[in-house]
Amino acid sequence: MTYLALNAVFMAVAAAVAAVAVWRRRGRQTGRGAASVAVALLIVMLLTAVFDNVMIAAGLFTYEPGLISGLAVGLAPIEDFAYPVAAALLLPALWSLLGGPSPTRGRPRAEAAR
Repeated sequence: MTYLALNAVFMAVAAAVAAVAVWRRRGRQTGRGAASVAVALLIVMLLTAVFDNVMIAAGLFTYEPGLISGLAVGLAPIEDFAYPVAAALLLPALWSLLGGPSPTRGRPRAEAAR
């Protein structure tokens, strides 16, 4: 199995959970949540690009050439970036679905409206 095929499984699961979370929140304001996910994704992708390149250059790990696509950002194969994308989609979606605290949850209505 190639890294790309393995990533497809994780991405499909993350996308499905995120879609369910968005569907359950329909009708409620989601703009701020989407912006937060986008900022988190940008930061995690940048950190992945930097630290993957450093670790590969230091020789901490290598990739089997026949299992990667050949596309890379510096030394880091593009497949390495699927995990941060999956995490940026999956973690907030799970937080939403499992009832994590929100700014308006647990406060009286008058307070939440301010």
